[in-house]
Amino acid sequence: MTNSINNEFVSHASALDRAQAGVADLARSRNDRWYPRFHIASDGGWINSPNGFCFFRGRWHVFYQLNPFDTQWGTMHCGHVSSEDLVTWRREPIALAPSLEADRDGIYSGSAVVGDDGRLWLFYTGHRWANGVDPSGGNFEVQCAAVSDDGVHFEKIGMVIDNVDGFNHFRDPKVWKQDGLWYMVFGMSTKNRRGQVLLYVSEDMLIWHFHSILYRHPNPGVFMLESLDFFPLRDKEGNEHWVLSFSALGERPNGFANRNPHTASYVIGSWAPGEEFAPRTEFRMWDWGHNFYAPQTVRADDGRTLQYGWMSPFTPARPNQGDGWCGQLSIPREISLDSYGCIRINPARELTRLRTDTIDFGAVHLDANETTTVMADCDAVEIEMEIDINESTAEFGGLKVHSTKDNAHSSVFYDAQTHRILIDRHANARGDRGYRAAPFTSNTLKLRVFVDRASIEVFINDGEQAMSSYSFPSEGPRAIELSAESGTLEIPTLRVHHLSPIGL
Repeated sequence: MTNSINNEFVSHASALDRAQAGVADLARSRNDRWYPRFHIASDGGWINSPNGFCFFRGRWHVFYQLNPFDTQWGTMHCGHVSSEDLVTWRREPIALAPSLEADRDGIYSGSAVVGDDGRLWLFYTGHRWANGVDPSGGNFEVQCAAVSDDGVHFEKIGMVIDNVDGFNHFRDPKVWKQDGLWYMVFGMSTKNRRGQVLLYVSEDMLIWHFHSILYRHPNPGVFMLESLDFFPLRDKEGNEHWVLSFSALGERPNGFANRNPHTASYVIGSWAPGEEFAPRTEFRMWDWGHNFYAPQTVRADDGRTLQYGWMSPFTPARPNQGDGWCGQLSIPREISLDSYGCIRINPARELTRLRTDTIDFGAVHLDANETTTVMADCDAVEIEMEIDINESTAEFGGLKVHSTKDNAHSSVFYDAQTHRILIDRHANARGDRGYRAAPFTSNTLKLRVFVDRASIEVFINDGEQAMSSYSFPSEGPRAIELSAESGTLEIPTLRVHHLSPIGL
């Protein structure tokens, strides 16, 4: 078995040791100016999509794709953190490294489930270059599995689903059990480059049989559906709906939507074993910000559906790549259905335990074109605020965060002309700029804004929409300001909570 990193014959244990040493080398010289305090990130190296989000033997586990040798995408491994409470996390050893012919060029995304044997099963895509050298000849991908007794150390089983027809894109399995059978969905690209979702079934998790094509994307420009998730949600009346989540490659911008190079979307419909998936909604974006991709969910024991996503830096520049690390996950989110059958996305309730102190500013009034400082310096806070739209006359109004002495900042503003919430990075001194705009339907505006050292996450009107974007501040104090442009701004409530680190 060859390891594509060094072209030597190595065991899985040796490959893991080399990967761990690679992360340690990068971590020793890491610059923490933008390193997150309350988001999951690797000690060093590049990370992307969350995998295997699960609860096993008293701990939450989050796996993620990891390049342990560089701060850009490369030969992917499987990183790992765990937590007792979804708040304080510890680093675990790297779970998987390329060591088989099936995965010699990368351990790609997958999912984790507790098997009938009581062990933790981690399903993933084994990736290799079709020409054995580089991407110029395309991919060759198969579905693989590994098992663990303790949730930390894994033994590879190897390939469980072959790619017999040699499809170029064939990846990202999500596995679950229902009515006594195991099901798996993953994405593929057909020979004529159309994205679709395959459904497989198994009795023992080892032998899998093709069941059906679960879904075909209707847009002929979408050539691949990756980072699959498929899960049920119940509405207020107890009716079950199924959510098919995917990241569509080839989708084009459409007004305010799909502005990023790749977009994480979902459709809601109905499904039962033996039936076709019947969508009832249009495609909807999980997140309207610059940087959110590849979300994955798990059903908690209390019935909640929890989700992590990757804050994806697809578009250069990526200034933190020179700091020894690149990429972080979103904060954990709760996914639910409201009384209209629409998805609501809220911060996981456990995050309130990170609050160390709260400053309540009460009601705030801003005159036209006034800017006032709320906090002179902070790097890990949650902001709760309301804007009275009916009583405000400002064309733009809201928060400036990561505001520094060179007048660089990012804005979280209400735009009265478009009736949208904006994350606007036009004044950023570093990184990509541009703005994103999220819709909302009510005449009230309630915001929860999470500001970490280099990121912003906004939750609008109790989860009606979410937005996630990187923001790389300049040197010096990082202020939070309120601003009103071309009119007055009425803020009935404003509270700022300082947040403690999550332990990584």
